[in-house]
Formats: sequence, C-alpha cells, structure tokens
Amino acid sequence: MPGHEHRAESRIVTGVDGSPSSLSALRWAVRQAGLTGAAVDAVIAWHYPVIVGGGYGVAPMVTAGGFDFKENAEKVLADAISSAVDPGSGVPVHARAVEGNPAQVLLDASADADLLVVGSRGHGGFTEALLGSVSQHCVHHARCPVVVIRGNDHD
Repeated sequence: MPGHEHRAESRIVTGVDGSPSSLSALRWAVRQAGLTGAAVDAVIAWHYPVIVGGGYGVAPMVTAGGFDFKENAEKVLADAISSAVDPGSGVPVHARAVEGNPAQVLLDASADADLLVVGSRGHGGFTEALLGSVSQHCVHHARCPVVVIRGNDHD
C-alpha cells in the first residue's frame, strides 16, 4: 500500500551480484517491501580469491594488481540499488557488502528476516541450470520463506 508505514522489525533480505536475475530480485523485494511496510537489506558477498601453492597450502590473495575486492562489491551493489530502486518509493534500502561465501552470507543475513529474495541464477558457470547453486542452497537451508525470481523481468 502506498504510504504504508515502514517498521524497522519487518525486513526483507535480497541477494545482489549485479546479474540481471539479481536486479529483478531487488526490484521485486522493494515492491514487496512497499506493500508490507518492510525495509530491504540488499546484500552482496565478496571474498578474496584463493591461490594454491605447490605444496605450501592455500593462501588468500589480498590484492590482484591493486584490485580491491570489497570496493568492487560495494560499487556493484550501489550501482544495482541506483538502477533498480526508485528513490521516490519510500522503502528504506540498506546496502550490505559482506565478506564470505555468498550462500552463507545470505543465510546469516536472513536468519531473523521475514523473507529472503534471490535471483534464480547469478554469474555462475552453468547457463543451462534453472537454479543456481546459491539460490538452491538458500531454498534448502534458509530459516525464513524464500522467493526465487526467475528471468529478467523489469516490471
């Protein structure tokens, strides 16, 4: 309902990775929040790539030619919010860039949420798959209802 009062305790978490599916999920989450009076936590996960050395074990790669992984994730998230969210909607959208495995980051972020919204597929490698690994993991392990948005429906 337009003009519905937003309550801090009502929260929708949505996963964002910059893919068309995640942008559709963010738009859907904001529309739902507008109807229910919830706030939206737009969450992106990032992590340092791991390199395996010959017999020396596994080490995180802190930088790759000066590339800042956290800063890049924050930019992807900010761009997604600015392109998918109408500032006039009145829905509070909170950006959260969290280091870690994407599925676990979303499960942790949504532990006390009313709803988790994810796109059906992100930037993963199996383009034929109907459901990506992160979405599938969230569907099976989330402690709240999960909505999976399929496709690239802008409205």
